[in-house]
Amino acid sequence: MSRSDPRLYLEVLDVTFTEGLELPLPAGQAHYLGNVMRQAVGDAVRVFNATDGEWAATLQTLRKDRGTIVLGAMERPPQPTDGVELLFAPLKRDATELVIRMGTELGVTAFRPVITERTNTHRLNLDRLALIASEAAEQCERLDIPMIHPPEPLKTVLSTWPDDKPLFAALERRPGEDGPLKAAALLIGPEGGFSDTEVLLLQRHSAVHALTLGPLVLRAETAVCAGLSRLALRRGA
Repeated sequence: MSRSDPRLYLEVLDVTFTEGLELPLPAGQAHYLGNVMRQAVGDAVRVFNATDGEWAATLQTLRKDRGTIVLGAMERPPQPTDGVELLFAPLKRDATELVIRMGTELGVTAFRPVITERTNTHRLNLDRLALIASEAAEQCERLDIPMIHPPEPLKTVLSTWPDDKPLFAALERRPGEDGPLKAAALLIGPEGGFSDTEVLLLQRHSAVHALTLGPLVLRAETAVCAGLSRLALRRGA
């Protein structure tokens, strides 16, 4: 078993992984292994999910879009990612997909798209975004896949946001807070920033704390990386 072996997210409902267990591969993964990675019966792969951890496995059968694997030994026990939720205003398609990919690699535990007054788009293909998150998790070797929530208006999210769940908001040209407070979530606004009304709404919420990302105005997807990195440093990650 090598770190260069294909690594796949695999979860089978009501089945607990055990050594020697034979499991079917989803059609897309069988196609990927056979036609993209050029794997063959007997080759080694790794499979993982949040409940069972990561396991060595061997391709048992593989034909077109069908295949099975046999589990070997557990390589890593389940371990949840230590990160934050990411609230972000949906961007154009490529930029939103980049946010999902980078956020997954940087430890985001859940994505919550929020509709603001200056949001660029209200349309999201949640199935495609979930696939991108899964592929990013496979690449970066995390064991879980972040949840992607349907879009909601920012006002709606804030109206039910718990007061004891620290939400750090990237507010342009406003001083941020220092101190040891551990963030539960990060909020990144749309291109053009939050409206004045939204800034007031955020400032009045007891769970919201301002987070500075420096003196320069960043693109939204760049701000995601900068904000997540800054919060990771605050956590000592």
